[in-house]
Amino acid sequence: MSKSPFVTFLRSRCVMNDATTCPAAVARLFSASVVKELAEKGKSQTAARLFRESGLLPYLDPDQSLSQIYQSAFEFLKARQHRHEYVYKAAITQRVLLGVHNLKTASMLTEFGAGRSRSDVVVFNGTASAYEIKSERDSLTRLENQVGDYLKVFASVSIIAGANHVNAVLKIVPFEVGVLTLNDKFSISPEREALNTPERTCPSAIFEAMNLREVEIALKAEGIEIPSVPNTQKYSALKVLFEKLTPEAAHRRMVETLKRTRSQISLQSLLSNVPSSMHSATLSTKLRKRDHKRYIAAFGVPLSVVLSWA
Repeated sequence: MSKSPFVTFLRSRCVMNDATTCPAAVARLFSASVVKELAEKGKSQTAARLFRESGLLPYLDPDQSLSQIYQSAFEFLKARQHRHEYVYKAAITQRVLLGVHNLKTASMLTEFGAGRSRSDVVVFNGTASAYEIKSERDSLTRLENQVGDYLKVFASVSIIAGANHVNAVLKIVPFEVGVLTLNDKFSISPEREALNTPERTCPSAIFEAMNLREVEIALKAEGIEIPSVPNTQKYSALKVLFEKLTPEAAHRRMVETLKRTRSQISLQSLLSNVPSSMHSATLSTKLRKRDHKRYIAAFGVPLSVVLSWA
């Protein structure tokens, strides 16, 4: 893609002025709050305000669509010196979920709880693969504890890190944890492949990562009868049963269950009608089906109209 005036301006502005404020402002365009506004209202006051605050208006074509602007904004964020966590999530979405797999066979969840931590991205296909993002601007302070939590729940755990963190990450995480980087071609390169080892997961930790309805589905799939107890006793009763499963069985049933209960196949048509830069943000935000048409239509609106939303 050739550089649009939008991208050219942003790059020069970040060099001449504060290099930390520009990428952060652009990254907020991909936030859940903007996605929800676009879907629920067909417009976003937040997006309009962000464009004004960024100082971009003199450099933008008022006839350019919101879709085109988002693609240009994403091209800017992909540059190594501007990379934001969202770019890494988008890479996993495009290169792993939609590249290796598809929404018929896999689901992607973001900020998925595991112990005291929340994994940035988890892809459920034939197994559960967790991805923790450590971008160029992130700290590695919590990494050891985060990995410890993830290894109890997910058979495959990988850290996708900025180039400045790779050597340190390789020293911090155990050998079974994968270490990945995002290269300048927006492809994910393995420094070390993750091992897929469901046998070292912990049924108790897996139980805590699922809701009770999902636990019941998983237990029934194992041929275990669900006890008839008051709601106040259900958590304890189900936990006792689930903890009797082997690690392999608990993990397998979690994957099978969550692929069904949190399936994203209904979003396949939606993704084909919004810019690819918004695929990760769209999958990460809970949208009502009745809002899909409104969400799609918003991306066809020209900048001149987008600015009136504010």
